[in-house]
Amino acid sequence: MAHDNHGHEEPEIIYIPDDEGNEEEFEVIMKFEVDGSDHKYMMVVPVDAEDDETDEVYAFRYEEDGDDLKLYIIEDEEEWNIVEETFNTLVDSEEV
Repeated sequence: MAHDNHGHEEPEIIYIPDDEGNEEEFEVIMKFEVDGSDHKYMMVVPVDAEDDETDEVYAFRYEEDGDDLKLYIIEDEEEWNIVEETFNTLVDSEEV
């Protein structure tokens, strides 16, 4: 009997160390590229969020090197605005 996984994907979980070196668990909710850029971005949410009302979404620029995933904090305001605009556009298009 075949298992039907259609429509239910396992969430992608990554671990990101905090300032004290403790690894925190995050679920990747979206990956995308920005037009006109070679950069790739991912949006993640904490898995163990205390309060579902305040879903904090974090954005990172990332690079994949084989099995290694390198995350970069987006510190440039112009880059952040482009990422935020792209994310919002993608979210809006999915809700249709």
